[in-house]
Amino acid sequence: MQNQKIELPYFDQLFEDIRQGKTEVIKSFGHHVHWGYWQNPTTADGSIDDFANATENLTRRVCDAGGASDGQRILDCGCGFGGTIASLSDRFTNMHLVGLNIDSRQLQRAKELVQPRNSNHIEFIEADACQLPFADNSFDLVLAVECIFHFPSRQKFFQEAWRVLKPGGKLAFCDFVPQEAFLPFMQLGSYFIKPFLSNFFGYVDSNITLSAYRRLAQTTGFTSILEEDITLNTLPTYPFLRQLQSTRENAQPDNSTVMAEWVSRLQLIRYLILCYQRGRT
Repeated sequence: MQNQKIELPYFDQLFEDIRQGKTEVIKSFGHHVHWGYWQNPTTADGSIDDFANATENLTRRVCDAGGASDGQRILDCGCGFGGTIASLSDRFTNMHLVGLNIDSRQLQRAKELVQPRNSNHIEFIEADACQLPFADNSFDLVLAVECIFHFPSRQKFFQEAWRVLKPGGKLAFCDFVPQEAFLPFMQLGSYFIKPFLSNFFGYVDSNITLSAYRRLAQTTGFTSILEEDITLNTLPTYPFLRQLQSTRENAQPDNSTVMAEWVSRLQLIRYLILCYQRGRT
């Protein structure tokens, strides 16, 4: 694909930490690069191992929501370092697994880290999730684990996912979803909020509500089969991030993380797992 400028400040920092061999960062985010899931949040102990297990749990939760099973063809959009692909390869057999990302740096690390197991086939492809380079009816399941807010257009992504899914195939993903009542305040305060988000995450669009997702799915031709609110199960991520940040030399408060924690604890923005199914005809 044609090279384009990718602005992901948190990945820039992550790659620098990896280059410097920062063990605590590599153990925490060198495999999965997303929030964690705790079945019982009160058991979170703040350790690196506990957080790493929680990130794997979140990945499995999304994959299971999509009904991942042996022998499927699965596309993971925004695949990061290949953690979801590796998890699927560890758990299932005879799969064709494709990790897709627009950032060649992430793909290079994924190729270095992830090797197929259990008679699975794995490939990593550099491409835009809104312009998928695959034939119609190619996949049983399309995944997007905590990355859809980076995509240029959710509408185009949904259309492309529907196109490449086989009849009866599923789209499963997780996202930060604002409550309807909070959306006007987000838009009103966007001049204040967006600088914090963009300075850490890069381009982010977190203005789509659950009802908007439902409308988008229906318009695209999907049927909703799962809406799961796991906000409370992800909250231990925030104290862990604060603790990890405090270990940095000349550490400064990360305002984007503080803001995200505040609105999450107030349930103004929820962390949802959503799954939609393409019709069987």
